[in-house]
Amino acid sequence: QVQLVESGGGLVQAGGSLRLSCAASGRPGGRFGMGWFRQGPGKVREFVARITWSGDATYYADAVKGRFTISRDGAENTVYLQMNNLKPEDTAVYYCAAYVWGVATEMSNSVDYWGEGTLVTVSS
Repeated sequence: QVQLVESGGGLVQAGGSLRLSCAASGRPGGRFGMGWFRQGPGKVREFVARITWSGDATYYADAVKGRFTISRDGAENTVYLQMNNLKPEDTAVYYCAAYVWGVATEMSNSVDYWGEGTLVTVSS
């Protein structure tokens, strides 16, 4: 069992920045791919970004490419999402994701564990 705890959400004006963090626990010594999804008001949950267990590859949704950066702590299963030049359409609950057992993709059904989410609100 893996537990994911997100932090860093909040209210920011358009053009501003936020940094989300997600700490994973429950699998000592194990490393796995991690990522972020989001769900806006009245929308389905969508992929944002993911990073491989080694950190040597990252993947982004087109909507955030060039504005968001995913990274991870080399020694811990902690992942970060630096969000710059935020837009009102980025308003959503952001969920941390862990890919432990299967092949990681941009589909939500490839995620094995979810965090509870952290709200990001971008005002215009």
